[in-house]
Amino acid sequence: MAKTEQELRQDIIEIGRHVYQKGWVAANDGNISIRLDQDRVLCTPTGVSKGMMRPEDLLICDMTGRKIAGEKECTSEIKMHLTIYALRSDIRAVVHVHPPVATGFATAGRALNLALLPEVIIGLGHIPLADYGLPGTPELTDPMLPYIPRYNAMLLANHGAVAYAEEVWQAFFRMETVEHYARIALVAELLGGPNPLPRREVQKLMDARERYGVKWTPGFEPGVPVCAEEAGRQREEKISLTRSELLALIDEAIRVRTA
Repeated sequence: MAKTEQELRQDIIEIGRHVYQKGWVAANDGNISIRLDQDRVLCTPTGVSKGMMRPEDLLICDMTGRKIAGEKECTSEIKMHLTIYALRSDIRAVVHVHPPVATGFATAGRALNLALLPEVIIGLGHIPLADYGLPGTPELTDPMLPYIPRYNAMLLANHGAVAYAEEVWQAFFRMETVEHYARIALVAELLGGPNPLPRREVQKLMDARERYGVKWTPGFEPGVPVCAEEAGRQREEKISLTRSELLALIDEAIRVRTA
């Protein structure tokens, strides 16, 4: 049974409290929205802590971002939400927050793209990194465009992360998976480096998605994460590059001494 607008407002309020309590947002950061129908979006306001919202604080805007109902002003990042809805007719909810560890990867310029966790491979494929764009402007959404059709979550360089789904709690849980993956990846880095799964195991997981109830629109399946074979090749290239640089430095030192 479809939820009423009041029930959807309460969902946003509860998720706002969750993301605030988890430390995924600070002050007035982040925004949450639900698509009510073809023409209307229920969303969080600007200038209000997500952990301290009331149902009446939320507002409704149209698909251009123009406010239809509500006393407060719309979030400045509503265009990001509307862009996702425009490109994905299956999506009904968007959650954008700044989870610390995932955002740490985003500020380091690193996607969460290694084949480390079966649950992530099955549910999200991997989490790409969209280039930086000024929040609240088209510059934010333009780098996201190639990824929106093929992924259900992504990192935003020097900004945060966004997840979206057919239902707002599912979008929240996808964001939870993003931050959980980031925390595990960080621990793996501290313990000497992650060990991605081999390609054959990744393919088994990708093939099992439908059995686990995960469906993707044909032609828009997420990219395969970086497997052990690719990761090993990248490490070898990095080592090779480092050796080349070292030899160049040695040659330069010899040249200077004999000059």
